Amino acid sequence: MHKLGSRRASGACNSPSLHTSLLAEMAPKAMKGMKAAGKPLSKGGLAEALATATELKKKDCVKVLDSLAEVATKQVKSAGKVTIPGLCMVKTRLKPATKAGKREVFGKMMVVKAKPAKTIVKAYCVAALKKSV
Repeated sequence: MHKLGSRRASGACNSPSLHTSLLAEMAPKAMKGMKAAGKPLSKGGLAEALATATELKKKDCVKVLDSLAEVATKQVKSAGKVTIPGLCMVKTRLKPATKAGKREVFGKMMVVKAKPAKTIVKAYCVAALKKSV
């Protein structure tokens, strides 16, 4: 019998802290990323890097980033697609509505609620970025 079952059978698992510690022991370990990289670049850090690369003020670079986000948002709303050259492409697609009913999931029958159609936004990296990494 595994740890949790044997302790419960003896009645030693009355305290909630002991129970949570047992669950923490049995929980699967988190997977590590492919490469051990540092912290991701924040908006301020990106503005700082752009400022040093282009010899502009950091304040101007922040404005450029904000306007890029605005323009990209408008374009995605109207056309459904926008590409930032050398970086990524942002697309929208319509996810169809689902009907209510019974579905077999992992070998078990489950009752599924009806869900309305919704628009999903996805970002894809461009080929140039894939080749460079």
